[in-house]
Amino acid sequence: MIKIKRALISVYDKRGVVDLAKSLDGFGVRIISTGGTSKAIKEAGIKVTEAADLTGFPQILGGRVKTLHPKIHGGILAKRTKDHLEELASQRIEEIDLVVVNLYPFKETIAKTNSLEEIIENIDIGGPTMIRAAAKNFEYVASVVNPDRYQELIDSLTENEGAIPRDLRLSLAIEAFGHTAAYDALIHQYLFNRLEERQSFPNSLNLTYEKAGELRYGENPHQKACFYREARIEEPSVGGAKLLQGKELSFNNILDLDAALETVKEFRESPAVVIIKHTTPCGVALGQDLLTAYKNAHSCDPVSAFGSVVGLNGEVDAETASQIASTFVEAVIAPSFSREAKEILGRKKNLRLLETGCLGERSSSEKDLRKVLGGLLIQDRDLKEVDVSELKTVSNRPPTKEELESLLFGFKVVKHVKSNAIVLANKKATVGIGAGQMSRVDSTQIAIHKAKEKARGSTLASDAFFPFRDAIDEAAKAGITAIIQPGGSLRDEEVIKAADEHNLALVLTGVRHFRH
Repeated sequence: MIKIKRALISVYDKRGVVDLAKSLDGFGVRIISTGGTSKAIKEAGIKVTEAADLTGFPQILGGRVKTLHPKIHGGILAKRTKDHLEELASQRIEEIDLVVVNLYPFKETIAKTNSLEEIIENIDIGGPTMIRAAAKNFEYVASVVNPDRYQELIDSLTENEGAIPRDLRLSLAIEAFGHTAAYDALIHQYLFNRLEERQSFPNSLNLTYEKAGELRYGENPHQKACFYREARIEEPSVGGAKLLQGKELSFNNILDLDAALETVKEFRESPAVVIIKHTTPCGVALGQDLLTAYKNAHSCDPVSAFGSVVGLNGEVDAETASQIASTFVEAVIAPSFSREAKEILGRKKNLRLLETGCLGERSSSEKDLRKVLGGLLIQDRDLKEVDVSELKTVSNRPPTKEELESLLFGFKVVKHVKSNAIVLANKKATVGIGAGQMSRVDSTQIAIHKAKEKARGSTLASDAFFPFRDAIDEAAKAGITAIIQPGGSLRDEEVIKAADEHNLALVLTGVRHFRH
């Protein structure tokens, strides 16, 4: 147990600080403070020693230097051993047993201004230094950075007659180091991204995420799980979406919602709907309105759509909501929901509704991260869009205007389907999807099987080249009329020959869209 005799309190977030100060004062603790914190505590009628009076040195450089002084840091860092205490006494330094500090609002500052001068001034120096010093010396000092833990601290002081046990000091120290690490990581991340000329990836990758909440379990009930949210969210996302209603989100819900949202972001020109099952689209469609798009997306694979997650790129209206509510859906994510839509979907109490706000443009500065044991893979997001002018027709027969429209739609969808990926589309709706197979011909056969008679007259999009002509032959047998693929196989000529034999239009993009 360490008896608290002196406490240093200097906080930007002043929630609960007066109540804490009152409690400390009640235990006879001498309070040392600075600036606005000192003012708030004094106004509550509590005696405070100004840091400048303690150090005998005024704050300088417009407040940049207030607490960086041996009389403060010596008091925090001293062990309660004979040699350290004798040295403190010789320098007329008193021990500080409790440090209550939180930091300048860097995250809030970068959210509201682009002024580098203002942003730099909101990089805290003295605060992290005191926090780290107290956390390092947790054997003798308590370091509190989170106002939500003030009551726990007060309870401990009450229970232990003004003292704090070692296990609580260690717990607080761990949180303190996490707090300063996240703070520094956010500063590094922001300034690195702001550099006009920089290397693609930093030599040291510092990421900061905030705990959004623990999940009931992970992918399976025997796996524990938690969701962490980015400290700074710039683009509409699952992490930044507002849960309007429904059961708590599961691990798999979050993955499926992310897949749904990222797929509908591909389509800005007209209403779009995607239906996701196990992170893979089982139906995608555009329409003159969301209701039409939803019906067409659902009709692609109504069996797989049972228990799915639905993503939409516009405000959900009453008619679309009624259609969604007519079957079992796990979750819906969209920019917004009309009042009538909320009422309709609200009758399904367990249905999760997430609202993202206007989708807008996608950010190229965001990265795609994937964890492997012992490392982390990071890459640019696959935001590549193929334009008509980039297509190369290699078959004798060029695609018709309608086929070309369908091919480009399918190639956007195939980007979001697990490799090996095949998407059959008719105009602006999928009719069959084959995903995640070890051979491309298997994915082709599955897509055709899913489409059934709707395969006839459809177009086919492939995420990568065809290594053999077998998939082309299967497509022709099913009545598919045109194919889009990257090209680049050693057997491209064989594949082109097969397309010509079947009078298929074949266009190459030169762009691969693997999704492992």
